[in-house]
Amino acid sequence: MTAPAAPGPVPGAIPGTIPFTLDGRAVTARPGESIWDVARREGTTLPHLCHRPGLPPAGNCRVCVVEVVGERTLAASCCRAPTPGMQVRTDSARAVRARRTVLELLAADAPQRDTLRWDSELAHWQQALGADPQRWPARGAAQQAAQPDTSHPAFTVRLDACIQCTRCVRACRDVQGNDVLGLAGRGAHAHIVFDQDDPVADSTCVACGECVQACPTGALAPANGAYTRRADRVVASVCPFCGVGCAVAIHVKDGRIDRVEGAPGPANDGRLCVKGRFGMDYVHHPQRLTTPLIRRADAPKDPAILTRGPDGRADHAKLLAQFRPATWDEALDTAAAGLARMRDAARAQGLRGRAVPVAGFGSAKGSNEEAYLFQKLIRSAFRTHNVDHCTRLCHASSVAALMEGIGSGAVSNPVRDVAHADFIFVIGANPVQNHPVAATWIKNAVRRGARLVLADPRRTELARHAWRTLTFTPGADVALLNAMLHVIVSEGLVDEAFVAERVHPGDLAALRAHLQAFAPEAMAPLCGIDAATIREVARAYATSPASMIFWGMGVAQHSHGTDNARALIALALLTGQIGRPGTGLHPLRGQNNVQGASDAGLIPMVLPDYHRVGVPEHRAAAEAAWGLPAGFLPDEPGLTVVEILDAAYEGRIRAMLIQGENPAMSDPDAAHAREALARLEHLTVIDIFLTETAALADVVLPATAWPEKTGTVTNTDRTVQLGRPAVAPPGDARADAWILEQLARRLGLAWNYGIDPHGGGAEPGSGIGRVFDEMRGLMPALAGLSWERLLRVGAITHPVPTADDPGHPIVFTDRFPTADGRAHLVSARLSAPAEPPDADYPFVLITGRQLEHWHTGAMTRRSAVLDAIEPVPHVSLHPQTLARLGVAAGGCVVLRSRRGQITVATRADEAVPPDVAFMPFAYAEAAANLLTIPALDPIAKIAEVKYCAVAIEAVPAMAPLGMDG
Repeated sequence: MTAPAAPGPVPGAIPGTIPFTLDGRAVTARPGESIWDVARREGTTLPHLCHRPGLPPAGNCRVCVVEVVGERTLAASCCRAPTPGMQVRTDSARAVRARRTVLELLAADAPQRDTLRWDSELAHWQQALGADPQRWPARGAAQQAAQPDTSHPAFTVRLDACIQCTRCVRACRDVQGNDVLGLAGRGAHAHIVFDQDDPVADSTCVACGECVQACPTGALAPANGAYTRRADRVVASVCPFCGVGCAVAIHVKDGRIDRVEGAPGPANDGRLCVKGRFGMDYVHHPQRLTTPLIRRADAPKDPAILTRGPDGRADHAKLLAQFRPATWDEALDTAAAGLARMRDAARAQGLRGRAVPVAGFGSAKGSNEEAYLFQKLIRSAFRTHNVDHCTRLCHASSVAALMEGIGSGAVSNPVRDVAHADFIFVIGANPVQNHPVAATWIKNAVRRGARLVLADPRRTELARHAWRTLTFTPGADVALLNAMLHVIVSEGLVDEAFVAERVHPGDLAALRAHLQAFAPEAMAPLCGIDAATIREVARAYATSPASMIFWGMGVAQHSHGTDNARALIALALLTGQIGRPGTGLHPLRGQNNVQGASDAGLIPMVLPDYHRVGVPEHRAAAEAAWGLPAGFLPDEPGLTVVEILDAAYEGRIRAMLIQGENPAMSDPDAAHAREALARLEHLTVIDIFLTETAALADVVLPATAWPEKTGTVTNTDRTVQLGRPAVAPPGDARADAWILEQLARRLGLAWNYGIDPHGGGAEPGSGIGRVFDEMRGLMPALAGLSWERLLRVGAITHPVPTADDPGHPIVFTDRFPTADGRAHLVSARLSAPAEPPDADYPFVLITGRQLEHWHTGAMTRRSAVLDAIEPVPHVSLHPQTLARLGVAAGGCVVLRSRRGQITVATRADEAVPPDVAFMPFAYAEAAANLLTIPALDPIAKIAEVKYCAVAIEAVPAMAPLGMDG
């Protein structure tokens, strides 16, 4: 072959690009591009099996080889970078023949295509290149004799279909950061292994399924056989679980969700965790509510009905037998009449505000539109702000401190901004378990070179990636953080220019005076971290070019949670670590729409967009938008979640409307919460299952699950995303927004949105679209985001103040949203937890979530895969604690607090300190919140569910699991 002349400059080439020729055409490569990348961009399709966008290139399958003029061997285009003047031929006979031969060799060993996946990439490229699968005899190698591994409930492994492209290894190691998969053996005996060649179920695999999604042949495939059949349709939506807000592609077959894959959304870029990928089958569970229910006259409300049987399982039939089926008209009329009776009594007495005996709990598991309608309904129909949701048990203290300090409760930077961070501080959060995809970005940043500091009473999974791990004494958050602040102010590490420009005058002097008593040497005995380490970490945070803070409910769910957040805010403000890429403050939101529900005003002290109810102009704007008389809305904040249940217990709240929340499981001192709910004269619950809360209701209205309706959600990054219905609601279930509209009409409100009862309506002018546009009319942060625009873009990060604004992932870049644009430094007081251990209750109980289950388990416990992985409740104890109790791992113990006791199996866990117990709260048969204390943070009214004193005693091995009292 005669070499063509070297290319000249490409007209319009971008500086820094690399000119070369591709099949005789002059092209340029951008920085970081491979030959394969350029070929694809230029319209030349090269086959590929080991290569996949998003994974680091490997170049081991040799299906994408090209010929580089002047070189002896063919080059793998996926991992070969162009050089100036390089002459590349993708269409030479030699390259085409080599690619076809490789495919024929691989195809010779492949099992039947229809037993693996209908869209096998190997079969696709074999057909596209005309490769003959019969050309070569099968090798008869060890891989063909490999038995399928069906040990895991989520997916199967068939090594006879493996082509050793190592996509799965790179997906596990380089994307998810889990390091479970690898290659073992040599030559013909080389094969993919999980850990030390363990069965999948016995390995450390967390079933994120990244390897399954990456596999090109079906050697790794969902256990339900979803890869062997073509979906009828694929629907773009958002994951319904944690606050990360992963974009998903829902594959529907015969009207059911067949499988879920990660889509290229702004938060996840195709990544998912076990819940998002394998946990959405809860929508098809046989216990779904499919018809309205009304309590039978001969079935009085009794919390004892929630007591579990000897096997720990609820008697669902017994719970259901309390109710009779009803038509929608009868159920809605009964629900509205029960609520209106209390409203009318309040009107007759001239009551308004907190004194109105009606309250509502909305949901962070639904859409922004539902949250908006719910708070509008409570405020408009009952003239009260007695409306709240799970943020009160999640990040209320974080929001209170952020509003006080910087004028906004929003995160400053998205999770993925860790890509620009040099220092990452994670405190009171376990993202690997609670925000798994967010954890992957953190692990990727560490691999890139960022330093991670993990501060938590437990040594959680991120510890193995951490530069320093601060395993501090439970409840000693403020002592640790104030000691770090002391180092910064005493060692001259304050960014004086930033403070002078961006912080309220006088605050620094007051904070300096406060911090004099918090030297690391003085705080070390309290927090359990030596002074030298505190100083080292504080200096590293302050001097890093870009430091970012993440925190979770381990910081927020304390009686001093607001002070914890105040100290974190002070760290960022003193050092100028906010308002730039890779910096900032990020409280990780727990539920999928807790950010959006809060934005929409589902909080007792604020209206939409955090407008204080005490400000006359804010009330006037809402009254005008909602068609209410001037002066209708009260000026005092409503009661919060725990306060509402206390008031219900005492008879001051007599009727409630609850949508998608389960306070009978989620609230502290659950026995008290259940009794409070049972004492209500009227309770209407809107939900998809007969939860513990719904079992105490007078009327139960069957609603839609997230994959069955249209709506928006706002993730922890402030990104608004659109979800569309993938499947129809079961039976006679109806969309939550439609239910709220029907109740509003029966309560005398002139609502006429025209909401689709079956959850549809994404088109312009739809009922949900009208709700969204009305909502954004009260929310300057969403003013520029119309429903039509959202339908076009699918996702955007607020604030979006104008129609042409692109959104703002990073905020507070030049000023804070306060009256003068400056932030406030607020001192964090040192206070003890409400209930420290003593001789009678010598252990500290920490509650939280676990990877496979979410919130109260209403959804994830009804997912076949998730419940198969984690089917029973447990308490994690240090081996020393188990030895002291005389209990073997797996044996049963009784946990007892001043409020109740439960019997539960044990797990040995060296990550838990010796005097601490950790327990997930998702298990109704051993509800952790029967033990927790309802002590409140005085500012945010959040409960201290992360800390209470318990006694632990061994019990006979045959004792039943569950609730003792």
